[in-house]
Amino acid sequence: MQSGRALLAALATVLFFGAAPALAADLHGVALVIGESDYDSEALHDLTNPKNDARAMDDLLGNLGFDVHRALNDNRADLENDIQRFVRDAKGADVALVYYSGHGVEAGGADYLVPTDADISTPEKAGESLVPVQDLLEELAKTVPVTITLLDACRTNAFPKGTTIQLPGSAQMIDVATTGLGEMRGATPIAKPGVSKDSLGMVIGFAASPGEAALDGQAGGNSPYAAALLKHFGAGGYPFDELMTLVRQEVYLKTDGRQLPWTNSSLRRVLSFGAPAPTGDKDQEAIREGRRRLLLSIADTPADLRREVEAAAAKAAVPMDAIYGLLQALGQKVPSDPTELDQLLKAQTDTIKKAMAEHTALTSSDPEIARLSGLAQQALDEGALDLSVSFWEQAKDRYLVISKSLDAAEADLKSRRLEGGAVIASTAQAYVLKGDYPAAAENYRLAFDQVKKWDRATAATYKGGEADALKTQGYQKGDNDALKQAIAAYGDALELLPRASDRLLWARLQNSLGNALEPLGRREDGTDSLKAAAIAYRAALQEWTRDRVPLDWASAQNNLGNVFEALGEREGGTDSLSGAATAYRAALEEWTRDRVPLDWASAQNNLGVALNALGQRESGTDSLGAAVAAFHAALEEWTRDRVPLDWATAQNNLGNALVNLGRREAGTDSLDAAVTAYRAALEEWTRDRMPLNWASAQNNLGTALEALGGRESGTASLNAAVSALRAALKERTRERVPLDWAMSQNNLGNALEALGARESGTGSLDAAASAFRAALEEWTRERVPLDWARAQNNLGNALQLLGRRESGTASLKAAVTAYRAALEEETRDRVPLDWASVQQNLGSALLTLGERQDGETGADDWRAAIAAWQALAQVYTSDTDPERWASLQNEIGYQLVLLGERENDVTQFEAAIPVLRAGLAVQEMAEPKGSPGIQDSLCHALLGLGSRTSDRDSLTEAKSLCEAALAGEAAAGIDVSETQANLTAVNVALAKLD
Repeated sequence: MQSGRALLAALATVLFFGAAPALAADLHGVALVIGESDYDSEALHDLTNPKNDARAMDDLLGNLGFDVHRALNDNRADLENDIQRFVRDAKGADVALVYYSGHGVEAGGADYLVPTDADISTPEKAGESLVPVQDLLEELAKTVPVTITLLDACRTNAFPKGTTIQLPGSAQMIDVATTGLGEMRGATPIAKPGVSKDSLGMVIGFAASPGEAALDGQAGGNSPYAAALLKHFGAGGYPFDELMTLVRQEVYLKTDGRQLPWTNSSLRRVLSFGAPAPTGDKDQEAIREGRRRLLLSIADTPADLRREVEAAAAKAAVPMDAIYGLLQALGQKVPSDPTELDQLLKAQTDTIKKAMAEHTALTSSDPEIARLSGLAQQALDEGALDLSVSFWEQAKDRYLVISKSLDAAEADLKSRRLEGGAVIASTAQAYVLKGDYPAAAENYRLAFDQVKKWDRATAATYKGGEADALKTQGYQKGDNDALKQAIAAYGDALELLPRASDRLLWARLQNSLGNALEPLGRREDGTDSLKAAAIAYRAALQEWTRDRVPLDWASAQNNLGNVFEALGEREGGTDSLSGAATAYRAALEEWTRDRVPLDWASAQNNLGVALNALGQRESGTDSLGAAVAAFHAALEEWTRDRVPLDWATAQNNLGNALVNLGRREAGTDSLDAAVTAYRAALEEWTRDRMPLNWASAQNNLGTALEALGGRESGTASLNAAVSALRAALKERTRERVPLDWAMSQNNLGNALEALGARESGTGSLDAAASAFRAALEEWTRERVPLDWARAQNNLGNALQLLGRRESGTASLKAAVTAYRAALEEETRDRVPLDWASVQQNLGSALLTLGERQDGETGADDWRAAIAAWQALAQVYTSDTDPERWASLQNEIGYQLVLLGERENDVTQFEAAIPVLRAGLAVQEMAEPKGSPGIQDSLCHALLGLGSRTSDRDSLTEAKSLCEAALAGEAAAGIDVSETQANLTAVNVALAKLD
């Protein structure tokens, strides 16, 4: 047992109700503090916190001036001895206080303390083990004017259910309550015999309401009741009943309403403790006083409003303290309407949750702000809302003081950051000039990091510079990842820069975004990136208007033309290509040669590209000729000395237009010029410097050499074409640029096919077919339908040549299948010239099949070939292309003649004659000097008809036509043997009629 440490210095005056005089100030208080934690019996579970509670209460009461006797883990004998000694020592004291923490039970209307050696194995032993509370109270009341007993003993399941006791000297079995202590009957024993006439009453405090359980609290700490006593028992200046109210409401809040202490008081005077010695921490004292005012206000809260608060707090999982604090602050303004009250409580709980989360995240480098924010949160936790506001105001005032110095520091820091950003950006620009674009991009990124917090416009500019460097790297080095990074960087820059904040810079970033999307779109499948580029350019044109910034407007028009041109290459028809030409011509209205010669040259070059693509889908050579002229114009300003890479670009593009023009012209002048142009481009587009451009020029050179080789004897140009195309494929890999890889595979197939046509055997033709099939792996119908159709047509050509050199019909049938596949996309409405070419090739393959097969199958293929050629008249008309139309009529008529001879069918001759007459009439208008080819064919048709029908008129006309054909062939140096044979047959037939 521990003795008291000091006199009752804090025990203040005990007053009568009313205006009675005060007692003397030197009052004496004694206290007995009991803590029972470690129980011997397995039937009684140990309690973690009573010993902690007892030690803490010992310290508290000692500080308040009580002489404290402490008993820890007493058995029954020790507990009774300690109680008897305390009662004896308390004699003469003004106040006696007993605090008990441990198991306690109620039986038969009386409350009992349970010592650590309590034995409940039998009712008798149980009765002998317990220490009655009532005896202690009555003994103290005999000698001490004021007694206070605080029982933190309402622990759950003290005794097992069904336990009974038999008190000493009694035969009656008494049931033990399973939960809590009972309300003590006769809690004011003043009228009992032996009670001093000077007794002023007693206070009995219970940790929980009668019959309710008390919580033990977190292990290693204190019970909720003990914690509340420790927090408020020393509050000076409060009447004792208010002090116990503070304890009651504290426990209520800390247990979320699960535990509510109860007090039975018979004091006849007002008892209060004197104010404790100041701690020196006025803020903490203010928070404690704010808390106590809240607790007293809660005591006056109506029961129905309490239930609303408890429900709202439980639903939102927030403490009730701040909700009650709000109600305290509102006072009379608390809504009486249940719906309004519910809305208020819900809003308050949401606010509490947000405040708790924000405070958890709040950090401050200033110690005073950190201290004040901590106090503000502590006050909020305690429900002292006014204090919480006050502390936040103080924290705000502190920051505003600091802010003045921060403003100056920030201004200096901003200046330094912007200066650093400018230095790093200049470093980036130096790398751009050097051509080290990855290093430039990295330095622009570092510059951006320096200024992003200080200047959004400058940050957007540097982020745009990073994107520009990445875009250039991606374009020149074939680095698609760099292009994608550039696109992302432009997006970041545009997010930093709202359109209204800097309209012209916003437009520039949109234009640059399009410039990154366009080359990526050319390298990718589909048209998504190209369409996104068109959107970006149109966005730029919303701010880059012709009136406002004419040269920038022209730049965006030029770029929009580039996208339309790329889309036109992947789409059927001519709409996109025509749109591209229109956009380029618009650009040239402001990009004049005198004003901006290099930009003028760029637009001329781009216009040439669009016209070249357009010319390939049109009949005639007007657009192709205009394309060549545009490229020559570009080269007047794009000189090699001035802009070597642009010069190489224009040379390459000039070669493209010359190849397409050369294919439609006689001779080799345009094709020779194309080869020269491509070789010039390769002088600047080196493999090390620009690998994909080098590959593109090699591909185009191979195409030109293949076309040139087709018009030359020998195979030198064709072999050179194969070498150039295989070189292109070293950089144009399938993984890197799948569509360009397919293009070069297709072109390689064309060169190998032309080479195979001049060689014996089938090696080159087999290689050509393999190349076309490789192209079709990436040139799929879904991805690039027209390119897919082109490769199908070319595959058909290679297979047709193979079929002619092989026995059987497998390759020829595969060729027919390929041609018919091509016609599914290369329709007459979409690409009429390409459709006509495929129809002609299909006719040739079907004719060969027809010749190889006997019977009706062969005849059907022959008729299908003739039908394919007849369809060509829908494109090659006598008005638009009379010479070709006449030649086509000759071929159709001649095949009808051969079919008639095969089937001995007069109707075929009858069908051929009007076709050949029409062709001869048109041909004679175009070539007045003679048309021996059609004349011979018509002679052959009339011979077939006249000899089978004995028609002298037909034979006579046939003789005249053959003689005319012989004269024309002799004059032109053409072999006359077939015509001579036809004339001989005519003469024999006529002789038979004589």
